[in-house]
Amino acid sequence: MNELNNLINSLIEDNTLIRMIFSGSRRKSLAYQKVVLRPVAIHGLAAYQLEYHSEKKVLHKNIEKEDCYAMILALLTNDFKQANIFSTKADYQILVSKIDQPKLIKKPPSKQLESLSHNQIKQYLIPDGTPCDFLIRLGVMGQEGQVLKKYYAKFRQINKFLEIVEDSLKHFPVDKNLLIIDFGCGKAYLTFALYYYLKLLKKRQVEIVGLDLKEDVIDFCNRVALDLGYDSLSFKVGDIEGYEADGKADMVVTLHACDTATDFALIKAVSWGAAVILSVPCCQHELFEQLSNKINDPMLKHGLLKDRFTAILTDTLRGLKLEENGYEVSMVEFTSLEHTAKNIMIKALKIKQPSASAKEAYESLVDFWHVVPTIGQLK
Repeated sequence: MNELNNLINSLIEDNTLIRMIFSGSRRKSLAYQKVVLRPVAIHGLAAYQLEYHSEKKVLHKNIEKEDCYAMILALLTNDFKQANIFSTKADYQILVSKIDQPKLIKKPPSKQLESLSHNQIKQYLIPDGTPCDFLIRLGVMGQEGQVLKKYYAKFRQINKFLEIVEDSLKHFPVDKNLLIIDFGCGKAYLTFALYYYLKLLKKRQVEIVGLDLKEDVIDFCNRVALDLGYDSLSFKVGDIEGYEADGKADMVVTLHACDTATDFALIKAVSWGAAVILSVPCCQHELFEQLSNKINDPMLKHGLLKDRFTAILTDTLRGLKLEENGYEVSMVEFTSLEHTAKNIMIKALKIKQPSASAKEAYESLVDFWHVVPTIGQLK
């Protein structure tokens, strides 16, 4: 064990590790077949990335350098019987069928260390290092265009959102003047990002309206839009249920609208014939007290499980109602917001005929669970 500990320490401290592959599961219940560890550079700092390989997908997790030693030992002790190490000095095979008696096999090096910065380059639609007026104004960037460290999660969230928007642009005619409504815009990071990306970068003709209940927030956003010369971006005080658009909305965005506010936003969007709907629901409490099904009482008696299932059922019913009304619906992963840990986005595109099978599935589910959701008001 001393030899193994010394080897792991030296690989990390000397920055000589190229790749480490863990295999040979210790137990059948292990969710992944192998794990690959490699060094990366994140914002210029040395770190490590873990790739968890299962049958259907690969998950990534970044860890700091000081946590790497403990992670390697945990993987060898708890999860895997073997590790293949590639370093700049030598290759190693570690066999640990008996945890206290690991076997080390050393061979000449077979790989070269790649550029760490190359491993982590991400081409963002709004890049880090290039001054962006609204990000500077909202405090995400410094004057030179560098994203401030405490706002990097927000920066990634903005770019992830714009990637989803970019993928949706093909559903609009190139010469159409787009009307976009953002319900519950808050401080409007994403609303400003929409305008910046569509109007300034893509040169699209757009009118964007942000809606929120907080007057001070709306005043702030209108001042920023005026200062930046964003003449087709405006913000209004109002709730989702009572708002009426001037004309047909092309895209409706509703992020972190709580509980049934999401349903009212979806109902509005469909009534306007919106071609694209992007919604990240949260706080799906409506069905929690309604759920009733004897078969599933063993699950429903646990509040935590019931709460999570309620969210899944609520979004499923919303998706079916949208499909019933001629939308192609997908549930995509989206970076969670600062107000909520929810990270499922309902992405709906009006590109198909109304679905009778979705209507039937919806009715079957509400009957089975004995629920009356607000989204049922969507006919």
